[in-house]
Amino acid sequence: MTTRGKIVLGAILFALLYFGLNKLIASNKFFKKADTQSVLLSSIELPASTGGSRATLVVPLAPLPGTTLAESGTPIVWEVMAWNSQMAGMLANGGPRTTQGSALAANGVDMQITRQDDVSKMQADLVKNALDLQSNPATPGLIVSIMGDGLPAFSAVQGELQKAGTQLQIIPYSVGKSFGEDKLMGPKEWLDNPKAALGHTVACYLRDGDHNIALKWCADNGLKVNPDETTYDPEAVNFMAASDFLVAAEKYITGQPESRQKVVNGRRTGTTQDVTADAVATWTPGDVNIAKQKGGLVNIVSTKDYSNQMPNIMVTTKRWYDAHPKAVKALITALAVAGDQVKSHPEALARAADISAQVYGDKDKPGAYWLKYYKGTTEADRTGQVVELGGSKAFNFSDNLTLFGLDNGGTNIYAAVYKTFGDVQSHLYPKELPSYVPLAQMLDLTPLRELQKQYAGKTLAPAETQQFAADDEIRRSVSKRAWNIEFNTGQSTFTPAAQRELMQLFDDLVVAGRLKVAVHGYTDNTGLPTANQQLSEARAEAVAHWLEARSHSAFPQGRVQVYAHGAAEPVASNATEAGKAQNRRVEVVLGN
Repeated sequence: MTTRGKIVLGAILFALLYFGLNKLIASNKFFKKADTQSVLLSSIELPASTGGSRATLVVPLAPLPGTTLAESGTPIVWEVMAWNSQMAGMLANGGPRTTQGSALAANGVDMQITRQDDVSKMQADLVKNALDLQSNPATPGLIVSIMGDGLPAFSAVQGELQKAGTQLQIIPYSVGKSFGEDKLMGPKEWLDNPKAALGHTVACYLRDGDHNIALKWCADNGLKVNPDETTYDPEAVNFMAASDFLVAAEKYITGQPESRQKVVNGRRTGTTQDVTADAVATWTPGDVNIAKQKGGLVNIVSTKDYSNQMPNIMVTTKRWYDAHPKAVKALITALAVAGDQVKSHPEALARAADISAQVYGDKDKPGAYWLKYYKGTTEADRTGQVVELGGSKAFNFSDNLTLFGLDNGGTNIYAAVYKTFGDVQSHLYPKELPSYVPLAQMLDLTPLRELQKQYAGKTLAPAETQQFAADDEIRRSVSKRAWNIEFNTGQSTFTPAAQRELMQLFDDLVVAGRLKVAVHGYTDNTGLPTANQQLSEARAEAVAHWLEARSHSAFPQGRVQVYAHGAAEPVASNATEAGKAQNRRVEVVLGN
């Protein structure tokens, strides 16, 4: 038989196997419903000879959950914001309350999903649940979902939980992440000139995920931030407090002014100035409301750029977590099964969107609305300006191994996210967050490791990975920042003092996992031009090699590019030693 004939025959046999297996599953003659929902489904592997350079992995479609309540199993309440990253959790439950035929029912969990957009209420509810469990261990456990980068600030509830005899505990599994949905929206000129944001005001819910997007963008572009939301600094980026992400959008739409005390160099001038929201940090449907009701803003930066920033992190109390180890593993298993289904099958995703609409309880936003903005879309706003709206992703089991660094010695991405934004918040807001809980005190990866060991050797649907082309240069810059990485004089080796700066650079770049990295090396004008050119290249290469050696998974081939400029493009005068020190620099540009 010819090679072409073998390929055609292989494709036919695969199609018969795949569709036959799906039919058996749907008719329940070969697989029991509980079997397809209570174990991590192995995938069918399509031979590479059928086309393409790598095998295609297909997760069979499992029966969709029913609508009849299950009403049995370990009781759990899950508080969620209206956020599309939870699609896998919605499908796993089958409805606002666990239904028969759902993955959670098959794993012995009875969950009630409740919308709660108020973070402070989530914190209070966790404390109350801890006290209720103390007096009655049969009380349903409470799990709340928050933005992963917002957990350091959320951990401020730890003191109240300790008074109740317990502490925060992370469920070591994420159902998904924001991928474009959360964003900083601002005037178009900010894209080309970030410094145009100075003297303007961003509305957002302070000290949470969307605020973090704006703060990171400011830091990445060397912009001064005014952390006091009660004053106005004309030389900094200012913030306007909102009670939630939808109110933040409303502040821009209505244009309601706030009177602020004006400050210069951190000192009050005694004068006041009215400010309005010039930009907004929000997520869907906040971004959609802005586009449809007023327009005029574009995406400056989003979680599509800072693609690792915002995993959906579920937290509970250690009191409940320690008392229910089987329920924790059952929850992870059910969410993993549902994650594969949502990622692989439009029918499963559409069902999850319909359940989301029921949970979120907004009659004007049916399942089709949540489905549309889960996928992300590009639309013209009210002014005719084109803007990207929405965008989230569901996670499967392999995605979680990648997130927590369990995939063949990979980097614990979430640890880098947690530290990056914990440091940002505690530095800018020492009064509100003088410190944050160390991640190791809340994160126990034992259940995830045990399941990983249990399914070792099975073919599981792979994690989503980002591919980079070595010769693909940055077309759109998101940020440009000079890093004070010290080198030994006349050499490309790091001084001991460089380690701290390198570690911060590493964490920042891990957060921005989807963006390409350009490392530009510069010297002062001492020495011959040829030698300076070589030295600047060697120093930029040293930074790139350090990043790649520390984490091949976070810095795969092609992500980091190196450019050498020698003594060109000085940022200060070479006539002074201070100026020369400024010119001996490494600049990092992020973009796509």
